[in-house]
Amino acid sequence: MELNRRLLLAHCAAHALSVIAGLLVVVPLALNGSAFKGRCALFTQGFWRSENQSASGAHLAEGTHLVVQHWGPPAACQFATFVGVFTVLYGATQSWRSLFYLHRRHDDTLFSAFLTLLLSLCVLFLSGAASVILTLGLVSWCNTITDHSTRPYSCAESQSVPLYLDVETSSFYSELTCAQISLWCVTALWLVHSILSFLRLYHSHSQQISGPCLSREKEFLLGQSHVDCPLPCQCQHPHPHNHLLSLFNLLPIP
Repeated sequence: MELNRRLLLAHCAAHALSVIAGLLVVVPLALNGSAFKGRCALFTQGFWRSENQSASGAHLAEGTHLVVQHWGPPAACQFATFVGVFTVLYGATQSWRSLFYLHRRHDDTLFSAFLTLLLSLCVLFLSGAASVILTLGLVSWCNTITDHSTRPYSCAESQSVPLYLDVETSSFYSELTCAQISLWCVTALWLVHSILSFLRLYHSHSQQISGPCLSREKEFLLGQSHVDCPLPCQCQHPHPHNHLLSLFNLLPIP
């Protein structure tokens, strides 16, 4: 298999994996946004308040509940969702395009390969930034609900602890962790896209440079052969009289 077809096949496989990873970002974030009624849990600030609650008549029991001062900025969740949606759409389009090129034995032009490389680098930085934001936002939210690790449970275990909020918190950690891991995978795949795009651009550039040179070398060699042998029929099939003269010259002269 030729090098350009190998690169194209690898790029097609990377795009297919990007679609899967992008869906694993979008779906958990959508479920979390629905459970939190459109609010963003990332970078949410709050504190735990202790209150005396009446229990079983005259007895008083001290209870605590989480008080949210302000929810996280919606842009933090929307940015990660945007990267995931763009990755899914772009990956699906490029997968179909790569399969079409493989079937037609065609490849991108030099300008198209350059644009693909430029786009891959831009989205690589965007997905990296979204991954960092999602990771830091989840850490901030976990610090809030565990009171900076002073509560008797971890962030993952807090899913089963009643937080007394007006949102559904029974699966927030699983959803956000899945989105976080998938988004880092998306970032790694965009790095692979950038490397493959650069290799395809370099290969296309090498072909465009070496193509005319090979043609000129071929013409030069053909022209040189015509100069060395102006009569091809005589060069390929020498006359028998020439062989007799050569043998006669080799005989010793008395």
